Amino acid sequence: MKITISKENYLKAIAEAESEGEPVIAATLARWLTVSAPAVTMAIKRLKRDGLIRAGRDGQITLTPAGRDIANRLLTRHHLIERMLTEIFGMEWYKVHDEAEQLEHAVSADFERRLVDKLGTGEACPHGNRAAGDTPQERRKRGLRPLDETPADCDATVVSVFERDRRLLEYLNGLGIRPGTILRMLATNYDDTLTLCVAGKPVQLGKAAAAKVWVILA
Repeated sequence: MKITISKENYLKAIAEAESEGEPVIAATLARWLTVSAPAVTMAIKRLKRDGLIRAGRDGQITLTPAGRDIANRLLTRHHLIERMLTEIFGMEWYKVHDEAEQLEHAVSADFERRLVDKLGTGEACPHGNRAAGDTPQERRKRGLRPLDETPADCDATVVSVFERDRRLLEYLNGLGIRPGTILRMLATNYDDTLTLCVAGKPVQLGKAAAAKVWVILA
């Protein structure tokens, strides 16, 4: 069985969507990968044939153990490359996801081992996310919550940010919101925005964007 870049991308997208708490169906993959519905249908057939996914009668797609092994291996490489780009080359945290998306398929097992030797394992990526799947339920068990659920007049530390939206990352960076930032919730406004205090200055952030930022209360 040949594991192509396309297959890797589908398997990784399934694991990533699961980590965001989304039910994975064909439409989910079309949206995550920006591909057509017929292309997803053909990919699903190939992945089922290769024993890498299962598709239920309700259309929900899950990874088999073999498929999850491949997805986790790619996620680990992506994670290591992001850390390499920031910790060794000093690239801005909001740029490294897109770079890692390109490089993850070209990394050899030998180079991956060297990255592990250099960087170690267990550390979060520059966006605060874990290498393996980390669902919303698991984050809540660790005491994290989305920023939009932070009570007024409470301080919170940003732990992680949804990393697959470059425009969101750049916007948050411009507001001074990134992993490690300590902020204070000032108010929830009628127009679906939040007023936060970041570095001593009030900033406005929409609830939809705030829902993609995970924090822990101080």
